[in-house]
Amino acid sequence: MPHKVLMPQLGESVIEGTLTKWLKVVGDHVEEFEPLLEVNTDKVDTEIPSPASGTLLEILIDEGKTVEAGTLLALIGDLEDEVPPEITPTETIRVLNDGMEGTQVADEPAIQSKATSVQPGVGRNRTLGFISPVVANIANENNVDLFQITGTGKNGRITKYDILNYIDRTTIKGITNKSGQTIAISDLEIQPLSPVRRQIAEHMLRSKFTSPHVTTVMEADMSEVITNRNQNGEIFTKYGVHLTFTTYFVAASALALKKFQIVNSSWSDEGIVIHPDINIGIAASLEEEGLIVPVIKNADRLTLFDLTKRINDLTERARAKILVHGDVQNGTFTITNHGVNGSLFATPIINQPQCAILGVGVIQKRVVVINDAIAIRPMVYLSLTFDHRIIDGAIADHFLSELKEVLQNQWEN
Repeated sequence: MPHKVLMPQLGESVIEGTLTKWLKVVGDHVEEFEPLLEVNTDKVDTEIPSPASGTLLEILIDEGKTVEAGTLLALIGDLEDEVPPEITPTETIRVLNDGMEGTQVADEPAIQSKATSVQPGVGRNRTLGFISPVVANIANENNVDLFQITGTGKNGRITKYDILNYIDRTTIKGITNKSGQTIAISDLEIQPLSPVRRQIAEHMLRSKFTSPHVTTVMEADMSEVITNRNQNGEIFTKYGVHLTFTTYFVAASALALKKFQIVNSSWSDEGIVIHPDINIGIAASLEEEGLIVPVIKNADRLTLFDLTKRINDLTERARAKILVHGDVQNGTFTITNHGVNGSLFATPIINQPQCAILGVGVIQKRVVVINDAIAIRPMVYLSLTFDHRIIDGAIADHFLSELKEVLQNQWEN
């Protein structure tokens, strides 16, 4: 009997993943534990090893498809092994009361314990084939005629992304003028959504609907930080470590979080969860693909050198796209340095389920008044966006003021 290749669960809270690339084609020989495919979860690509040695007999899930953990992806065995003619990763067949009388559909891919085969012809409509509840619900909510969609799944099955792509193509047809008339756009270009971009969109939208966002802004003098960086930068470089301003923002945030632990928290129906560890995420750009947030675990326990070394490692691996899943998990607070592109200040969206996110603007010299005298200082705007369910404006301002105080005064030069 062929060996089953199943979608693994790559984290405690990770229930699905996107198959980004098959590393073998049907007919190839593969050794046990040899990389077989790449899966993307939380914007991290992970190589999945083969569960057995043998020939890749059949690929059941195409690249670009998102499926649940436990879904049957492929079969590996000997060439003489018989592949079931109608194998599918689900077992439950049920009727949907959606107006298509008599149409039976298969449930979405289930976990490993439910994976089995469906008898030929069972649950099939002569025209539509298998239709999952997810696809059927999307069709109902958007008044989509499934007969207009060509499925790209196994045996022509209509997948979740088939219907979402169909909606993307057909709903953006023009713009509406002041009279309510639709003006057609003949040369409209639609850029397909990558799995990473779709994940970012879903996460940002969920965050805005989950937390009441409020932002407070303060300005900090970076003179002491710059002096300290100039003194330590050369020393760090001798050990292969590049000291950036990010280190100081992480270190200052960690100290402020220790003083105001409520900011290092998450909302739950039972109450506010205060996290014992300070795990700070730093948003890193993936160029056209968006952002990823690797996490510095126990940031408050690291020296300036060790913190810098850890940031260097995570940033380099993020840009090389070789982070592992654990690198982006269990963050309790996030910093996004939008100032690298010249932005003065911003109102970033909270990285759920965290309580707050710090936005760091560009550091630039500005005229300020110090002791009733005009001076020029390197200044930076700091914006704190916070969940107003958890903390009020006063606490947010106290936290941001503490962070500012650390940046301006707590460096030994």
